Amino acid sequence: MIWIAIIVAGLVIDQLTKYIIKSNVRYGDLITVINDFFYITHHENRGAAWGIFQDGRYFFIILTIILVAILGYFLYKSQSKMLKTSLSIIIGGAAGNFVDRVRTGGVVDFLDFYIGDYHFPTFNAADTFIVIGSIMLLIYMIFIYKEEESKEKEDTEE
Repeated sequence: MIWIAIIVAGLVIDQLTKYIIKSNVRYGDLITVINDFFYITHHENRGAAWGIFQDGRYFFIILTIILVAILGYFLYKSQSKMLKTSLSIIIGGAAGNFVDRVRTGGVVDFLDFYIGDYHFPTFNAADTFIVIGSIMLLIYMIFIYKEEESKEKEDTEE
């Protein structure tokens, strides 16, 4: 049940932050949080990360359904809390962007960073959840999964 709560929390946080931005920040405005580094803005992205594949609404809707189904299967089958947590965070983020794509055709992005002369692509809370969950999944795959696999081999050899 905790896994569903994580998914719902990710979806709610994402949709709430987007609602706050749409209600309080005019499209295209730039609000300084940390000068020359971090800004709040209001943009719509009709593509994927970094604005690639613009106007691929239906492709992303179908892709999200397929990926969430696959991730949901592994979430259901897994016994690992780390894997279940990472998948739940990813699914919550994917669900947040999915709702936007179904409702409006694009996602609201509002977190805007500049690192020196580099302008990092604007993103949102759902994107943050997807990245955090993906990093956790990578850590699981590199360090924990192999450990669990070798532990299972030891148990069957005994």
